[in-house]
Amino acid sequence: MTINESCSRSHRFDLLDLYHQNPTIKLRNQLVELHKGLVRKIAYKFSHRCHEPYEDLEQIGYFGLIRAIERFDPHQGYALSSFAIPYIRGEILHFLRDRSTLVKIPRRCQELYSQGQKIRKELTIAFNRPPKEIEIANKLRISLEEWQEIKLAAQNRMPLSLDNTISNSVDFPVTWADLLPCPHTTALQQQQEEQQQLEGAMSMLDDKPRMAVELVFVNQLTRKDAAKRIGATPMTVTRYLQQGMQQLITYLQPTAVVTGS
Repeated sequence: MTINESCSRSHRFDLLDLYHQNPTIKLRNQLVELHKGLVRKIAYKFSHRCHEPYEDLEQIGYFGLIRAIERFDPHQGYALSSFAIPYIRGEILHFLRDRSTLVKIPRRCQELYSQGQKIRKELTIAFNRPPKEIEIANKLRISLEEWQEIKLAAQNRMPLSLDNTISNSVDFPVTWADLLPCPHTTALQQQQEEQQQLEGAMSMLDDKPRMAVELVFVNQLTRKDAAKRIGATPMTVTRYLQQGMQQLITYLQPTAVVTGS
């Protein structure tokens, strides 16, 4: 490690310590500036695995970094970069999952659909009647089949009302809202899945790092008490925690991002 790197790390720790004692917008912004490279790196990786602009991913990533800074305790013994990675990735993943609910159609289809709707109004006035679909297609200089496909694609983009009835049973009408899962049940299932993933990742840790993580973060023991249980020094426990956190981050990283296209 060079002298400049050592001074830089010391400066970052001092800022983190100051912010932990007295959080201010100014200190937070300084910390964001110092760690923006981490956000850019993660956003850059995601930009090659989805269709969203890099700039949007970067901006969302900063929200995750800010959340991490606000929750970080510099005296826990591990680096902010390791702590912040799950927050940054999580914000970007939430953003991508929200975006994936939108059905996207090619720009040309969107433009033709808009032109077709304009032509429909013009022909209705000119003919004093609703125009035929073939008349609209002719005006657009495309085939009737292509115009119908464009209309279908545009219609499929439109959101459905949850009050729409999908069952015509008189005794017991069923709407789309009736088919939605209970939010509490969904949240509980997600929590159980995340718990299982965490337990699976914990089981893959080396023995000493796993014991350190369990004793300090799960059982809420101090490093000193954990050191007695493990048979090591508090400094060694801190090193085990760093190893364990880094391994957990690696194991819990998703291998792919699925987005709408």
